[in-house]
Amino acid sequence: MRYLLIIAILLLASRGLAQSSIDGLVTDETGRSIAGASVSLKGKNMDRTGRTDENGHFTLTALQEGAYEINASHIGYGNFHEAVVLGKKPIAVKIVLISKSSELQLVEVSGRVARKYTSNYSFGATRTSTLTKEIPQSISAITKELIADRQAFQLADAVKMASGVTPSSYYNQYAIRGISQNEEGQIINGMRTRQYYFLQPLTSNIERVEVIKGPASATFSSVDPGGSINLVTKKPLAIERREANISAGSFSTIRGSLDFTGPLNSNKTLLYRINAAYQEAGSFRDLVDNKSFLVSPSFSYIPNDKTAVNVEVILSDLTGDLDRGQPIFGAVAGQTNLNSTPINRNLAAPGDFFKSKDLIVMGNFSHKFTDAISLNASYMKQNWHEDLQEHRTTGAFAPDTVGNPVNSLAAMQFVQRKQSWSTDNFQGYFNFDLKTGRIQHKLLMGYDLSRWQKLKGGGQDAARGFLLRDGGVTNTFSPTNLADYQVITIGNVTMPRPNVDYFDLNNPIYTMKRPEDYNLNIRTALPAALTTTHAVYIQDQLRWNRFIVLLGLRQEWFRDITNYKSSNESSFTNKAFLPRVGITYVLNKQVNIYGTYLEGFQPQSNTVTLMPSTGGFFGSPESAARFKPLTSNLKELGTKTTWWEGKLSVNAAVYEINQQNILMNAGLPAYPDSLVTRGADRSRGFEIEVAGFIRSNWQVNLSYSYIDAKILEDANASIKGSRKENTPVNSGNLWTRYDFQQDGVLKDLGIGLGLQYSGDKIPWFTREFKVPAYTLLDIALYYKPGKGSMQIAFNMNNVTNKRYWIGAQNYLRLFPGAPRNIMLTTSYQF
Repeated sequence: MRYLLIIAILLLASRGLAQSSIDGLVTDETGRSIAGASVSLKGKNMDRTGRTDENGHFTLTALQEGAYEINASHIGYGNFHEAVVLGKKPIAVKIVLISKSSELQLVEVSGRVARKYTSNYSFGATRTSTLTKEIPQSISAITKELIADRQAFQLADAVKMASGVTPSSYYNQYAIRGISQNEEGQIINGMRTRQYYFLQPLTSNIERVEVIKGPASATFSSVDPGGSINLVTKKPLAIERREANISAGSFSTIRGSLDFTGPLNSNKTLLYRINAAYQEAGSFRDLVDNKSFLVSPSFSYIPNDKTAVNVEVILSDLTGDLDRGQPIFGAVAGQTNLNSTPINRNLAAPGDFFKSKDLIVMGNFSHKFTDAISLNASYMKQNWHEDLQEHRTTGAFAPDTVGNPVNSLAAMQFVQRKQSWSTDNFQGYFNFDLKTGRIQHKLLMGYDLSRWQKLKGGGQDAARGFLLRDGGVTNTFSPTNLADYQVITIGNVTMPRPNVDYFDLNNPIYTMKRPEDYNLNIRTALPAALTTTHAVYIQDQLRWNRFIVLLGLRQEWFRDITNYKSSNESSFTNKAFLPRVGITYVLNKQVNIYGTYLEGFQPQSNTVTLMPSTGGFFGSPESAARFKPLTSNLKELGTKTTWWEGKLSVNAAVYEINQQNILMNAGLPAYPDSLVTRGADRSRGFEIEVAGFIRSNWQVNLSYSYIDAKILEDANASIKGSRKENTPVNSGNLWTRYDFQQDGVLKDLGIGLGLQYSGDKIPWFTREFKVPAYTLLDIALYYKPGKGSMQIAFNMNNVTNKRYWIGAQNYLRLFPGAPRNIMLTTSYQF
């Protein structure tokens, strides 16, 4: 009887302490799992906390029956709250976190967890964490996922996917909305760098490429009227994530990359990330190959929700050949045959090289004094070194003895150059979250410093021109003084003997060349120089009912010093007052409409080489102050919409950009570095972008751009009203990836499809022919067994083997696109 009583008591006790459990899955709005999300269960009787595993799953056990609230959160997503009632049986829950701008990050110090083709927030456009839908300005974002799916290993391959962005050459030159990109270098995390990107940088450390359309001088220092390309680097994550990639493909290409990230301590306040990449690649172009190395470690310390620190290093070492493009025969009777030479034809010589080493150190600091007041500061230090040796055309054909061009012989020059730059950037600003009546304010007040210094010791030697009978060299040829020149005969044509041998387009001969083979008649010690830009600014983002108003004022002071710290030092200054006005109206949950007005400002400088000029004052002590600053403005109307609970975004805009005082190459073969000022250009257009998920297993990135860009004022009156150079009227891009469902025969496969269209273009330095329009087809096949950690990707670009040209400068500098090519990539996440 006693034993029966004990059993009854135990049964009653177990009944009163009945336990349950919760099994759950946390995903984003696209259905992708979120690892490392914090999950908590709160009730009157007990609390439980946990985190999701690498597949987004979590389990909370030993739970008492009753009513609770379940909460979930992760950086980069909105918080989730929901009431649950636990009974005797375990329950399963699915939690969906919606991507949003992180309120904890005042500067970007921790990474983005979501894996998709869209980025719905930006720090660079307003210097605050702001949803792109609320920014009254068009912003195109190319995410690392889109970069990976397209195998866009170099920057040019990524940037071309943004609407209205057109490559102009093989270098770091683009036309954005019909306006040529001017500044050398790039903007990285909102700060200006200074270097030549003749070899395209690798993208393995890039989180996303933001193209902020229109002049953005109210935010950045001295940037381009068409738009600014801001490279946002990968930041550490609070979850373990490691990935390795190995690729091989056409043109002897071999590449590999690593991306490791995660916490360094148990409470996840110290995070790390390291990206590394290496590539060896040839080209379809003769005498062109490159070796590229990049390593980028990054560390973030986030002890609490008030303070955050990030330190990052980027080391880049690029060695290769500077490809100046394909030469063709000169026009005959107004006709030009772009196929008169093969697209692999190159004017370079064996032994040419271009080497650049780049070391960047960046630091970001953010601290909240109160919920309403915070301080943000960023600093960048960059050291860049260049070593160049090349043979390239002077831009002209060889003259015969009476001065007529021989259109099968390209006039050549030999150039060697070394130089070093040191760059400093500082940004410091206070944020104030205020409220006046029913109006909310996000007020920003700050100071900027940008400092570019060309160091002493740089030099450039060149050999060009014609040999004289007395042993001298001259840059020009005068038929009336033919007796003064040495002469040669090629193919029954007599002509002055060049300092550097002509390149015979009919019979190219590639022999090793040395500096000793030439009379280096142009020796230049590149003068040390210093450019500084100081600015103070104020910006306010106001919210009232359905209106979001963005107001900004920036006062900028610019100083350029030539022959810095030398006896013949000279300098000049410019200053500008730049307004910014933008209004966004929230029509409903899905649709915002906006309008904006911006102004831009770019001083002409000996230190900062503006393109498409060739830097006529780059090696000269003469001041560039005689050229007026380039000024610009933007007027834009647009709409930004999201659909299907934020899974798909559709953005459209119409705009007008005006710019004045544009430096252009004068087009004088005897003086290839001479400049002339163009009075004014105007670009009007329409663009639309669609990005996101059509279904959870189907992503798309689509863009179209119409650009009406015209020359309004020019020293050459005959081209007023004509189309601007290197800009197609119509262009478009499509990339889509579809992954087959798990319950089908093709369950482990995915397919990708890409289309690119570009209308015809006018070359930079001649209007006697057009670069023809083209349409390209790209495809991809993805194999991911069990949707697990490994993926094999096969990409084929230019499937139809279309012959096309991405841009041109003149008859001797065309830039053909790559023929059909393939890439096989194996990726493993662990």
